[in-house]
Parts: sequence; C-alpha cells; structure tokens
Amino acid sequence: MGSSDRLFNRQRTVHQILGGGLVADVMLWRRKSLTVWFLFVTLAVWLVFEKSGYTLLSLVSSVLLLLLVILFLWAKSAELLNRPPPPLPDLYLSEEVVNEIAGFIRSHINALLSTSKDIALGKDTRMFFRVAAYMCLLSVIGGFADFLTLGYTSLLIILTIPALYEKFEDDIDMYILMGCRELQQLYVKFDVEYFGRVRKLIFEKQKLS
Repeated sequence: MGSSDRLFNRQRTVHQILGGGLVADVMLWRRKSLTVWFLFVTLAVWLVFEKSGYTLLSLVSSVLLLLLVILFLWAKSAELLNRPPPPLPDLYLSEEVVNEIAGFIRSHINALLSTSKDIALGKDTRMFFRVAAYMCLLSVIGGFADFLTLGYTSLLIILTIPALYEKFEDDIDMYILMGCRELQQLYVKFDVEYFGRVRKLIFEKQKLS
C-alpha cells in the first residue's frame, strides 16, 4: 500500500512511530517473553493493591521497613560472628546525573507551563478544546474505575491495540479510509441539501430587508 492508502498519509511503520527501540518491541510483542513478564508483574502489583487493601505509600513503607530490618540484623549478626557485612553497593548520585535529571524535568515543566499560559490567555484555542476534551474524558472514565484499575486497563490497551493494528494494518486502514470518505460524502450531501437551503433563506431575507 502507498502512503495515500495509509492513515494520515504516513510513510513510517508502526514500529518506527513508537520509537523503534525496546519500548516499541515490548508494545508490539516483538520480545514476547519480556512483554508477558511485564504483564504478569503488573498484574501481580494490581492484585496486591486491589485485594490486600494496601496503598502505594503503605506498601513501599512496609517493604523498606522489612528490608532495613533484614539488613540491620544481618549486619549485627555478621559483626558478632566475624562475618562480612551485607554486600551493599555504593549509593551515590554523581553531579552529572543530577544535572541531567534536573535539566530534563525543567525543560518539560517549562514547556507545560508555557502551553498552560497560552491556553489561559486564549492564544491557543485548539489546544484549549483538546485539553478540555481530554479532561472531560478522564473525568468520565474516572467515575467508573479507580486510578489503579484505570492504569492497569490502560496498560492492557497499550500492549494490545498497537500490536493488533500492526498485524491487521492494511485492512484497518482500508476500512477507516472508506468510512472517512463516506462521511465526507454524507457531509457534502447534508451541506448541499440543508445548510444550502438555510443560507439561501437567510440571503433572501437579507435582500427583502
């Protein structure tokens, strides 16, 4: 199929659009073992939070407390028995890493603040309606599911829709483009038969007045 037969006349593949790296491989099931492992881990995390009643903060605190107790008892027993202490790596952040993380966060926050300012001042009407639509959609979806369930459902969608689209890409593009053409023809017909009459009546009233 040529680019004119693709959605948005694109020339790149789905894998290239998704970045072409490890994330794209996982989303498109090109590394099935890694994708399945990721699904099982996230499912286990969802079950832990959903069934045990833990929150993220309480679970992280409990795990860290358990880890600290184990390391503390290990270190004390090793000291009494003249054994080597726990093999802990050097926990250290270099200045370069901190500067890179800070620069990355700063650039994205500045871009977000700049876009928010343009929306608030009415400079980007299209972006305003887009953001408002996304917020309304999130509000409606959030009314049916909690954040954790919504996150896991979104993950399932991310790991299924792109892979299915890549597999049946030609058929999906063909049917969507056919539907878009039919909608355009319907709009033209509706515009001629109804909006054309309304414009004609308005024009005639303006002439009479």
